[in-house]
Amino acid sequence: MIYKWNYEPPTPEQLEAAKQLGKELNISPVLARLLIARGISSVEEAKKFFRPHLSELHDPFLMNDMDKAVERLNIAMGRKERVLVYGDYDVDGTTAVALVYKFLLQFYSNVDYYIPDRYEEGYGVSRQGVDYAAETDVKLVIVLDCGIKAIEEIGYAKEKGIDFIICDHHVPDDELPPAVAILNAKRVDNRYPYPHLSGCGVGFKFMQAFAMSNGIEMSQLTPLLDLVAVSIASDIVPIMGENRVLACHGLRQINSNPSVGMRAILDVCGLSGRDVTMSDIIFKIGPRINASGRIQNGKQSVELLVEKDFPRALDLANQINQYNETRKDLDKQMTEEANELVEQYAELKEKKSIVIFKEDWHKGVIGIVASRLTEIYYRPAVVLTRTDDMATGSARSVSGFDVYKAIENCRDLLENFGGHTYAAGLSLKVENVPEFTRRFEEYVATHIEPEQTSANLYIDAEVDFKDINSKFHSDLKKFRPFGPDNQKPTFCTHGVYDYGTSKVVGREQEHIKLELVDNKSNQIMNGIAFGQSSQARYIKTKRAFDICYTIEDNVYKRGEPQLQIEDIQPCEPIQ
Repeated sequence: MIYKWNYEPPTPEQLEAAKQLGKELNISPVLARLLIARGISSVEEAKKFFRPHLSELHDPFLMNDMDKAVERLNIAMGRKERVLVYGDYDVDGTTAVALVYKFLLQFYSNVDYYIPDRYEEGYGVSRQGVDYAAETDVKLVIVLDCGIKAIEEIGYAKEKGIDFIICDHHVPDDELPPAVAILNAKRVDNRYPYPHLSGCGVGFKFMQAFAMSNGIEMSQLTPLLDLVAVSIASDIVPIMGENRVLACHGLRQINSNPSVGMRAILDVCGLSGRDVTMSDIIFKIGPRINASGRIQNGKQSVELLVEKDFPRALDLANQINQYNETRKDLDKQMTEEANELVEQYAELKEKKSIVIFKEDWHKGVIGIVASRLTEIYYRPAVVLTRTDDMATGSARSVSGFDVYKAIENCRDLLENFGGHTYAAGLSLKVENVPEFTRRFEEYVATHIEPEQTSANLYIDAEVDFKDINSKFHSDLKKFRPFGPDNQKPTFCTHGVYDYGTSKVVGREQEHIKLELVDNKSNQIMNGIAFGQSSQARYIKTKRAFDICYTIEDNVYKRGEPQLQIEDIQPCEPIQ
């Protein structure tokens, strides 16, 4: 893959501002520039960024309908009504259900939870779910990470005497469901100061408000922040503002005192005793929690997350780990098939989007395949499969392009859709797939920017190896947790050389383990370049090359930095 490197050198004014802020904070001017790029220009703002406090969380009662939601829940508990906690089958939904259920169970026993079956019921609130609530004498349903478009289903529930409180973060339509309360900071009439909460985050705010109204100490709620951190990382929401506070304290909980269920997941992931990061959640914890809903039923993930007995939790964790292995096999097979389809149709290569439809694809894995296609082809992708007479699917986007708006533009062709900027779900009649493909491409082609459809690396700073000392590495770690709006900084260094000990490694000899020096210091830097063994030949010629990388912890030499090299470019053209 050929990357285009993008770097905008700082102006003299920016350099001076960074130098001054760095001096005041006792950090490198390079890191001070990273703070300024994040809108942090004072010592006070930097301290809040580096040490976020739970006291900085917004008042939950600023959210529209929060007072109504708390009042209805209090009434339900006062009347001893049966309460059902209902959520989506993905990571965000299952963590949200586990959080609300676990918290309420401390004070109220007449509470149950429900996760719809992806294959029998589909996404969101289902009639089958409403019927289950009616059959079990439920009077109040708290729905999490879905429900914002369930107008008919919640109307159906109302006819049966069942009230709904919606806790969602997906973009609503103009018409809202007939719920008692709708907690969603993306409402048109929103007055809540932070619109980027995850679905689990909205559930947390509801429980925070409930606790405040009943004189319950915040300390009884904070142990559940491990679930919020998992949802924030897995749902790819911004990690600035309130989400940064929640993610920081959630990670602290995972690393210091995880719940029984979380401890079991860490065990099967091989993360026990390690410093768990957001990357670990994205690549190890999240996929396992998700696998249950993709392959079997998301209810098993909730069972694991609320379990109090460790041996039982370990059994459940091993079950969902097995689902994840099945998911990986399906993912590999379907991605290969999807690539073959893209390569087969020459016209697809000329388009700005990808829409592919195969009737027998596994419904639980199409979202992952859509993500793979965006990574390979740098275009928004929609992957569809068949369910009865409907095509159902998932969409994923490239950086900076709003795929939800592109799908919304085709809403007259759709039976249902929902989501947010980078991920969405949709269903439509099979006969509408060709027209949807045409209209979706038309919208993308006229709205996407050229730089969004190519492999770009955005460099935060140029540094020399002498700049990367233990203090620099330690201060850089204070920027964590990383994620959208606070991406892991990418650096580049020019004119580096192989120290003489670099070698190709990996089961298939696909990676390079590097020991490098630059021409400005005698410092040797360790690095790893995944999947770049094709560059080894040039590196061994002892000619200079440029590297683009992030800085990680060296797993084998604790405390020392290691360069994770994203790209290698020779200083001279290869003959």
